[in-house]
Amino acid sequence: MRWPGILAVLAVLILAGCGEYEKLLKSRDIQLKYDKGLEYYEAGEYVRAATLFDQVANIYRGTIRADTVKYYQAKSYYGQRDYMMAGHYFSELSTTYPNSAFLEEADFMTAYCYYKMSPRPELDQEYTHKAITAMQMFMVRYPASDRLDECRQIITEMSDKLVEKSYISARLYYDLGYYNSAILALRNSLMQYPDTKYREELLFLILKSSYLLADNSVPAKQRERFQAAVDEYYSFIGEFPDGPYTREARKIFESANEFLANHDNES
Repeated sequence: MRWPGILAVLAVLILAGCGEYEKLLKSRDIQLKYDKGLEYYEAGEYVRAATLFDQVANIYRGTIRADTVKYYQAKSYYGQRDYMMAGHYFSELSTTYPNSAFLEEADFMTAYCYYKMSPRPELDQEYTHKAITAMQMFMVRYPASDRLDECRQIITEMSDKLVEKSYISARLYYDLGYYNSAILALRNSLMQYPDTKYREELLFLILKSSYLLADNSVPAKQRERFQAAVDEYYSFIGEFPDGPYTREARKIFESANEFLANHDNES
């Protein structure tokens, strides 16, 4: 059979399948919709499966099959990468059917959907926080689960993302030249994550921001602010006496000290 003939046959089969599916959507045969929903799910046709499970979910509510319908409803949305809807239905399963055989997986998948919705560090980290909290709750609730190592890995990954978010946000003020705000933001980042891998850079940026703030200040505030920069130098060099920022830090220190020496008699 030539290609045009093959394509024609495929088109007929697709149209027939679509027609069958349209009839199924209009059918009142709930058992058939449930069975076909499972078939579509197993075949990876998640959109069709989700649509059918959406139709029968409320009808099966209160029956022994209710949690199974809710489970495959959630899994069908997850298969579409619709993590918001999937997470919603997994959470609903856990809340509504606390004795379900799917309970542990539903609780994990609720947390995992938050993880999948966690965006890159530059953006709002609401779902990152939710993922960490949900994973921690899962570990407490299921201390013998074989998913604990995965939970720990995800918590570590999400925590690292929050550290990076804090660093990026603090660094932004410095990059924009808002040195007073930068000092506050950089300090807050260090207070929130004292063991951050960015600690050396953050301390250096506090020093440099203090110096640049002083250098761009009105004369009446310069002496006090250059002294603050000197103090920041000692804080920085006390922790990191030899590193990539040492030479520039020393130059900042010498420049600030030179200003103070030249204005030694000023009150």
